[in-house]
Amino acid sequence: PLSRRTMDATNAPQLIEYSSLGVNFTPFETRWIPCSPRFVCLGSNPNGSGVLVVYQLTKGQIQSTTKLTTPSGLKCGTFGASFFEKRQIATGDYSGKLNIWDLQDLKKPVFSVQAHKEIVNCIDGVGGLNIGGGAPEIVTGSRDGCVRVWDPRQIQPVCSIEPADGEDPRECWGVAFGNSYNNDERVVACGYDNGDLKMLDLRMQKLVWECNVNNGIVGVEFDRKDIEMNKLIVTTLESRFRVFDMRTYHPSEGYASLTQKSHKSTVWCGRHLPQNRDVLMTTGGNGTLNLWQYRYPKKRREDDEKGNPRGVMGTLELLNSKRFSEQPIVSLDWSMDKEGLCAMCSLDQQVRVAIVTKLNKI
Repeated sequence: PLSRRTMDATNAPQLIEYSSLGVNFTPFETRWIPCSPRFVCLGSNPNGSGVLVVYQLTKGQIQSTTKLTTPSGLKCGTFGASFFEKRQIATGDYSGKLNIWDLQDLKKPVFSVQAHKEIVNCIDGVGGLNIGGGAPEIVTGSRDGCVRVWDPRQIQPVCSIEPADGEDPRECWGVAFGNSYNNDERVVACGYDNGDLKMLDLRMQKLVWECNVNNGIVGVEFDRKDIEMNKLIVTTLESRFRVFDMRTYHPSEGYASLTQKSHKSTVWCGRHLPQNRDVLMTTGGNGTLNLWQYRYPKKRREDDEKGNPRGVMGTLELLNSKRFSEQPIVSLDWSMDKEGLCAMCSLDQQVRVAIVTKLNKI
């Protein structure tokens, strides 16, 4: 349900393009370098090789500072398992490799493993950047249907979710860490192209929940990785995304959720604002950004007729929307350092930096 309450237009956050730059490759992922005015863009050249470019903001312009070409196209990347001072980005590529790169020395990766048989579609990291308890770990999802969790200190996966023998593998398009609020607890959410959503408890090493959201899943993200599970956003094909309340599990109904139509095309990704977990941005296949605020209900749980607790959903309010591109915006990353600053890339071969104003007044 979309809240009917709308903000006064004068107080609503505004979405403003700060700078844009055309690139000569297909960009797939943008990631801010922690504690820095620079960001990384990953992509693929027309000849199939990969590209990693470091951009910085100089006098209002996006400028390229460092460029690396790799043998295979780069599909995804994360700083989530890196320490602040090292600023190492983990990347997944078209050949199924997981590499970790030191941005100060890009001659060769500091860690490399053949993670999958086919393209690594998605990646996430936890335990670095002072976010999440426990050791740094990376999770990868692939076209081969496998999801694997990696400790960058060893070349064997910590655990692996694989299709059963003889089962037709479903492509994994989204992975996310969550529930990492102490040194022991940690979960991974995985989304697949047939709409399956699975959650793996890494402490118990078992699948603890699964459901189907009826549309192919493109991306998943917990609103925070380092707290007890609170909310999970699942973005899908056919103009929909879903928000789950992860605080209350019902034995037969699972977690409560709401479904929101948006963008009139694929919802490529959903990203929660680092400074406010109840504000999130979705990016659309029609080149738009939608800014949302989640409002909690008066009571987040109620008991059913048998006395089992059941989650109660709140509402989503659309704060603002703006078209930035004629092609899908496939990646967006908020700056952890400057509230409202975000970097994105789209399939019209543009890299953009935008500013969202008045977020402190929400």
